[in-house]
Amino acid sequence: MSPSDAARPPRGTGNRPVPPDPSGRGKACVRRERIRLVLACSAAGALLTGCFAAGHTATGGRGGHPPVRNQTPLTPAHSKPAQAPPGFPDTRTPASTDADNALTRLLEPIRAQSGTRVSIAVLEPGTGRRMVHGSQTHITASLAKVNILAALLLRAQREGRSLTPWETSTAASMIRSSDNDSAGALWQRIGGGPGLAAANKVLGLTSTQAGPGTHWGLTRTTAADQLTLLKTVFAGPSPLSEASRHLIQTFMGRIDADQDWGISAEGSRWQLKNGWVQRSHSQRWAINSMGRVAAHGSTFYVVVLSHGSPSMSHGISTVERAARTAVHALRGTAPPVSPIIH
Repeated sequence: MSPSDAARPPRGTGNRPVPPDPSGRGKACVRRERIRLVLACSAAGALLTGCFAAGHTATGGRGGHPPVRNQTPLTPAHSKPAQAPPGFPDTRTPASTDADNALTRLLEPIRAQSGTRVSIAVLEPGTGRRMVHGSQTHITASLAKVNILAALLLRAQREGRSLTPWETSTAASMIRSSDNDSAGALWQRIGGGPGLAAANKVLGLTSTQAGPGTHWGLTRTTAADQLTLLKTVFAGPSPLSEASRHLIQTFMGRIDADQDWGISAEGSRWQLKNGWVQRSHSQRWAINSMGRVAAHGSTFYVVVLSHGSPSMSHGISTVERAARTAVHALRGTAPPVSPIIH
């Protein structure tokens, strides 16, 4: 897949200037790619296009903006993130085949009705119950930013140091505001695609392929791989140190209010990262969401990857209903709403 296959999402609140790198190394490698918003009104609706070179900073969604949720992050603005659940072996009892089949049946109307293809991975770490639906690869868009930060932290650990103030502030902008310039700067700092691939060997991601050149947003991954990444972020044992995990958890728990949609729809408390982009060749949307949610008196790690939605609002609705459906299928209860998208 070539970079030209990627469409250009609209400009969002995250497009903030990257602070200069005190070392001077970051200046030569940061590509400034400013996002532009074009609204073309037609009977079919508004078609959003912009500039996608590395990822996205869109704030579009339902009615032009993602919904702002009145939900509580797992890491409120003035508190430390909740304690990560204890580690768990992969040999724990998985969800039953009946539950897997039920999830497949519940998700089929989404694909049949709109052509949207969805991959899901969900884990309840307290019990070890786990389900994965769909093995195909999806474009990450800004979901890759969590992977980039994990790679940066692994590099710092290997060098026996903490992140510099510049790295910390740039990483905060990259995760919390989904800033593309910050992601581009840190992509260069980790060594681009080869650096991400090397880090993923340590993290245990076996089905993730780094985007070509500077196009980190074209990284491809599977739901199962992103679930593995969530486990390294939220649970031990992990190649990431406790301090490194704490930093990622903090940023994921303080996402800008206009970007807290997605897997948060199923939880009362959450830590998440979303990704979204419209493809130029098909005008269809890839919408992704992953993170940790507290719901039904338990904790769940949830990954929803999707592509083929006819609009961003449709894709967000699909991801949110798929997240609810997956958690309820894992628990063996009926989802609160039909996963059919109207």
